[in-house]
Amino acid sequence: MEHKLLLLTSDNNRYRELLASCHLPNLTLLGDDPKSILDANIWLAEPPLAAPLVGHAKNLVWLQSTYAGVDPLVKPRLRRDYQLTNVKGIFGPLMSEYLFGYLLAHQRHHQKYKSQQAEKIWQPSSFKSLQGQNLLLLGTGSIAKHIAQTAKHFGMHVTGINRGAKPTVGFDQVDTLANLPLHLQQADAIAAILPSTPDTQGALDKMHLSLMKDDALLFNLGRGDVLDLDALYTQLQQHPQQQAILDVFNKEPLPQEHPIWLLDNVIITPHIAAPSFPEQVVEIFANNYHHLINGESLSNSVNFERGY
Repeated sequence: MEHKLLLLTSDNNRYRELLASCHLPNLTLLGDDPKSILDANIWLAEPPLAAPLVGHAKNLVWLQSTYAGVDPLVKPRLRRDYQLTNVKGIFGPLMSEYLFGYLLAHQRHHQKYKSQQAEKIWQPSSFKSLQGQNLLLLGTGSIAKHIAQTAKHFGMHVTGINRGAKPTVGFDQVDTLANLPLHLQQADAIAAILPSTPDTQGALDKMHLSLMKDDALLFNLGRGDVLDLDALYTQLQQHPQQQAILDVFNKEPLPQEHPIWLLDNVIITPHIAAPSFPEQVVEIFANNYHHLINGESLSNSVNFERGY
């Protein structure tokens, strides 16, 4: 059977080069003509680009997302009569680099010493080792597992939060969202890596944020709607020793008028903690394509109801 592929990415030319080198059998890469939306039965697409068009895809059988997050494609009113797969297993190392880069810089006072250097000041400060500190990970999926593994190398105690408190390799303990208040009070560093679901939206609200330790460090790396940004702004204003490193937001780009831009105890990055590289995405797509033509189950299938 001949399959027709539509590319909807911000770098279609690079994807074309990589896919051509894979020599995938019976696969035709369609051009950028709008008619391709109707003809293609397979899409390799960025969810924000695909969501407005997916309703017009008459022949769509399978959509391979280039992202881990597929929120735009699982909204209730959108069609669900096709297989949706995402990318997994490639973000853990990148997310760990991001998290521990900022965590270590904070603990070791990098910014303070840089400021002292400008004034030629020689003034050592005490610091807290990561050994024995408590890391709380909201999420226990593949990314969180990698972060937990890295944390154990630094001698940290790692707690994970998931739907059913299911024991997970690499975590010292796992609990449910219902018990989040208990763990927030004990955590030195907190990282939200949750998918966006009705249960997780607003999980870090005003009440929960108020439970953080006075010198806690908060990362939001999963979905913007897990965190109440306005409540965080108020919390950080009132607790200047707390720090937040934010990479994802409910609205992106983050509106320039939002006051959280101006807080000294916040670091804002433009959703770059763990980008997907075309080479990695194409490898995942090629493996799944072989599954498809062999009548096998596709890897990283998304449950439309759960949203991940």
